Amino acid sequence: MFFHWLKQYMPRSLYARAALILLVPVVTLQVVVSVVFIKRDLEDLTVQMTLTVERELRLIHQTIAASADQAAALERLAPVLDPLRIGIRFLPDDAPLPQEDMSWLEFSGRVVRTTLEQTFPPFVSAQFPATSEFQLVMQTDLGPVALVLDRRRVTAAAPHQLIVTVVVFGFLVSIIAFVYMRNQLRPIKQLADAAQAFGRGRMVSYSPRGANEVRAAGHAFLDMRARIERQIEQRTLMLSGVSHDLRTPLTRMKLGLSMLDDAEAEPLRQDVDEMQALLDAFLDFSRGVTTSEPEAIDPHDLIEGVVEGWCRQDKDVMLGEMSGQGQVMLRPAALRRAIDNLISNAVRYGSRARVSVALTERFLRIRVEDDGPGIPADARLEATRPFTRLDPARNQDLGSGVGLGLAIVTDIARAHGGTLRLGRSADLGGLQADIVIGV
Repeated sequence: MFFHWLKQYMPRSLYARAALILLVPVVTLQVVVSVVFIKRDLEDLTVQMTLTVERELRLIHQTIAASADQAAALERLAPVLDPLRIGIRFLPDDAPLPQEDMSWLEFSGRVVRTTLEQTFPPFVSAQFPATSEFQLVMQTDLGPVALVLDRRRVTAAAPHQLIVTVVVFGFLVSIIAFVYMRNQLRPIKQLADAAQAFGRGRMVSYSPRGANEVRAAGHAFLDMRARIERQIEQRTLMLSGVSHDLRTPLTRMKLGLSMLDDAEAEPLRQDVDEMQALLDAFLDFSRGVTTSEPEAIDPHDLIEGVVEGWCRQDKDVMLGEMSGQGQVMLRPAALRRAIDNLISNAVRYGSRARVSVALTERFLRIRVEDDGPGIPADARLEATRPFTRLDPARNQDLGSGVGLGLAIVTDIARAHGGTLRLGRSADLGGLQADIVIGV
């Protein structure tokens, strides 16, 4: 459960994840070393030095307790304080005692204060200004006393050097490792870009580089791309050849029917026209998206042109919501054919159709809705496969087809790096077909 919750906050890109894998151990090591050093070495050293000062404070406190007055105490302490390099002065009894004074970064000062509070009851407060000296205040029989000592008596010299060294070298090692890692990840990104471009119907030059495993994946991708290209080429040649060969007898049949009586030949002419339409569908499917090259176009203009063409045919096709602005790299002829297929299905099985466009920074969505019977949810995947006819689910009385309309739309959407999604229109009640293309 925890890892599932954490997964949603993980970065998506390979560079970011690799950087996270690199930085987390380095930062963790630095934190652990710093904490261990501060809590064990630096704190223990400060406690030991403070206990040494505490014994000197006890000597001073006892000397003052054995003196008659403050002047006698200072006179008796003079031979002791000079070698210890401790400054001393009695504070006025009516003056407020100095309170604790240290910055929030003063770690050693807090250790000194805590140690003296636990081991030396006369201790009152400690002041650690940003100088080379600090002051301790203690209570004696002759009044409060302020002692000035060298900071190095209780704190280590430059205690931050280890932490700074760990941080600096950790940063340098991370930079070097990140540069090396980037060089290792670049071939993987180039392979991903080539695969993504091929999925969108574009060919980009790619040469396998990097580690042996990446090279092996790159060569496997090139072999796969070559096999797919050969398969597409063979499919195109086969369907084009079959369709072309069938046109000749169809043409002769049309010529022969033109010489017969209209009443007798009309049913046969309808059959020939239907066969001609089926051949055209085969040709459209065989051509795929090879009829145009990608170019930057405004999808709004493309859709408006398609809808205007259907309106001139007295079809009830209207524009829906047109959101977003900008241009997208598309194959206009192929995409126009896909939208025409969707609108043709919509007006064939329904009385009206609506086309809308939504363009964002991440995707382009072209939606075609109708008021027909729609397609059952359990048959939508099957409907996008070639040579699949779902007329019983729609309306058998409106004619038949070869089952390539939605298959052609699916191929064109995939060639643009997108997908075709079928659903039910919430407004019109019929089929809702969405062509979603990443931008």
